[in-house]
Amino acid sequence: MHTLVTGGAGFIGSHVVRRLLKLGHTVRVVDDLSTGFKANLDGVLGDVDFMEADLRDPAVSTRAVAGCEVVFHIAALASVPRSMKDPGTTHDVNVNGTFHLLEAARQAGVRRVVYSASSSAYGDTPALPKVETAETLPRSPYAASKLAGEHYVLSYARAGLVEGVALRYFNVFGPRQDPNGPYAAIIPLVFSAALHGTTLRIFGDGEQTRDFTFIDNVVKANVLAATVEGASGSMVNVGAGDRTSLNDLVRVVQEITGRTINVAYDAPRAGDVRDSLASMERAREVLNYTPDVSLRDGLKELWQWEASQAAAASS
Repeated sequence: MHTLVTGGAGFIGSHVVRRLLKLGHTVRVVDDLSTGFKANLDGVLGDVDFMEADLRDPAVSTRAVAGCEVVFHIAALASVPRSMKDPGTTHDVNVNGTFHLLEAARQAGVRRVVYSASSSAYGDTPALPKVETAETLPRSPYAASKLAGEHYVLSYARAGLVEGVALRYFNVFGPRQDPNGPYAAIIPLVFSAALHGTTLRIFGDGEQTRDFTFIDNVVKANVLAATVEGASGSMVNVGAGDRTSLNDLVRVVQEITGRTINVAYDAPRAGDVRDSLASMERAREVLNYTPDVSLRDGLKELWQWEASQAAAASS
């Protein structure tokens, strides 16, 4: 199968690329390297057709999809705080980039687009778990932009223009997730604090909950979404089906690492939701998807990777 992975030099994309190569598929990657890194593809870069380019240029999308059967559209500006400061760029990348890619896919006869959507579309509604039939109440330009992209993909699918499946990710974590910069996700920051003895900043009281989902589970969902018959036109949650408070997360990481983590609490951030938990019923029904790796096992695997990276850097 000839595939395209947009954002393939990013955290999630680089894991999808590796799995596709392992399964014997041909892989093209397009990434503008604004948030991704070629180093994420170390060891496999020579096995992919790499394009450093920006999907906001329609000509780039046309070149990227040529000859591809399936497109995994993972590229995005994935940050709530960034979108609050610069909503225009977030919209341009996440909405316009998606539209140009869909149009190119339609014209090139691509079979299916697998879209990386976001659980941020649900907003801060109190009902748990989050079910796909719930009203969407995005609380940030980022959430709105990802929801808009999701609607484009599914509308094209339902109109018969190109097959499409949208995967609403919850809080994904795993190796190669960047802990640097002002918009880093919480788990790499927790591990960075454990490794380096720095203080972890938590926005809010730490009792807010998240459905933390190990990267291998997300990769599994992507492969299923590309291949399962009858899935086109569907939007499904991709999570673990369990929720953990940030304070409990810190306690588990301390147990795994054997290190004390210093925590400083700050005011809650605008746009952040209080609680998140994925309903997994539709994922089981539509994709036959269930998560294979638990939070604790994923954290153990991540700690082994973090420790090996730190040892290699110091040698």
